[in-house]
Amino acid sequence: MRIDLHAHTCMSDGTDTPSELVHAAVAAGLDVVAITDHDTSVGWDEAVVAAEAAGIGLVRGMEISTRFRGRGVHLLGYLPDPTHPGLLAELRAVLDGRDARVPAMIQRLRGLGLDVTVEGVRRLAGPTAAVGRPHVADALVAKGYVASRGEAFDRYLSPGRVAYASRAAGDLETMLAALRAAGGVGVVAHPWGRHDPGVLDHDGLAHLADLGLVGIEVDHQDHDRASRAELREIARSLGLVVTGSSDYHGHGKVDHDLGCNLTAPEELERLLEAAAASARAAGRDVPAMIWPRAAG
Repeated sequence: MRIDLHAHTCMSDGTDTPSELVHAAVAAGLDVVAITDHDTSVGWDEAVVAAEAAGIGLVRGMEISTRFRGRGVHLLGYLPDPTHPGLLAELRAVLDGRDARVPAMIQRLRGLGLDVTVEGVRRLAGPTAAVGRPHVADALVAKGYVASRGEAFDRYLSPGRVAYASRAAGDLETMLAALRAAGGVGVVAHPWGRHDPGVLDHDGLAHLADLGLVGIEVDHQDHDRASRAELREIARSLGLVVTGSSDYHGHGKVDHDLGCNLTAPEELERLLEAAAASARAAGRDVPAMIWPRAAG
């Protein structure tokens, strides 16, 4: 079974609609795909309809922006109740932080003589619930100032570049608690992808495991072989689930094709068992996984 547990749609910073993501996953030969847009569940309903029609498995999730001990950390939240008030409040605060960040970046770009506007960025962003740097990058591409999102980040939008603006993010420990209260489970996304281990070393991950973290995204394009091996050993020592995924964004991110990294079926089973236990403990009505048609 081919399982990819991290993919984005145009409801955040991907370029496919939720239906197109499902169809792309089928074309890539996947049996199961997860929809994990940034800080939102707005694409879930469309993805469910498409997955049921296509006969592919679907795990509903989201990638939540957080901070832990001064460092930005992305938390993959799987199968929470999306109506839980506490989780909704935390996500709303993160999305408000995203919205406030865009004008600051635009002001800095305009100070460089680049003719981009907040209105133009929001128009290009379309139906997304999470307007952010990728959409500012798209505006720069549309104006011909750069050739790609990657160039926009390298020249203007990455930390340390002239138009970078920081934003608010939820406290990771608080977000883990909100996710568990909503009956979901958390997996740290690409923990060593953009940094050295830092606060997400063995001790940091052990602390998070004590707070209810259930897994680590080990197999990711941003992790080299040595990092994967070390993270896999940390996960083994802490009893954490090991996931693998593409972090697919459609045309919005190169070298992240669906299925380029996979989650083992037994690890998905462990993740679902942890999610079921979380739902029982929280007493929440949570979404079930949509199973591939062949698997019943």
